Amino acid sequence: MAVLIVLPALFAAAGAAQSTPTPAVESSAPPSTPKALPGLNDPAVSGAQVDLGTYVIGANDVLNIVVFENKEFTGLYPVRTDGILTIPLFGDMKAEGLTPLQLKKQLTETFSEKLKDPEVSVTVWEVRSKKYIVAGQVKRPGSYPLIHPVTVFEAINEAGGFTDTFANKKNILIIRGTDPPRKFNFEDYLKNKNRDKNIELQNGDTVYVK
Repeated sequence: MAVLIVLPALFAAAGAAQSTPTPAVESSAPPSTPKALPGLNDPAVSGAQVDLGTYVIGANDVLNIVVFENKEFTGLYPVRTDGILTIPLFGDMKAEGLTPLQLKKQLTETFSEKLKDPEVSVTVWEVRSKKYIVAGQVKRPGSYPLIHPVTVFEAINEAGGFTDTFANKKNILIIRGTDPPRKFNFEDYLKNKNRDKNIELQNGDTVYVK
């Protein structure tokens, strides 16, 4: 009878041990990215990898400005069509035409008027002012942000390459404003011919594959 009494007690103790909650482990995951502003759904580029010293901010770009230990000034700031962004309590500031590093310096000086030794970080969250288009017989036609110099060859590869073997790879058109279309022979390029035709794209260019 003693055995019958002891065994249930052991089973009960084992069940209690299994039901003991595991201590919570503090997550080491990085902080979440900034919340999107109204009208900025599905950004083409989130946290764009631009060169902060050379990229020139343009109208409609979205900037991620961080003022350490000052959350009220930290967030996503869209540059208006007139090239201006508005900082709470500090007013309007010209951003268009500056690099992120130049804007960082300007913001640091401005924040210093009311904050003690402000630490400011400026990055480009979304490139909207500069883009090119790849259209026609490519796998991913559409608009692409012009974050850094891109050649015709690179643009086609960025768009996933050609859709099929029927795409005209010998007569690819680069359309730039009102200029006569330029031509690029993809097959010649692969054969190390006419490499000078693989030009760098400019803002607003369209690469069309027939």
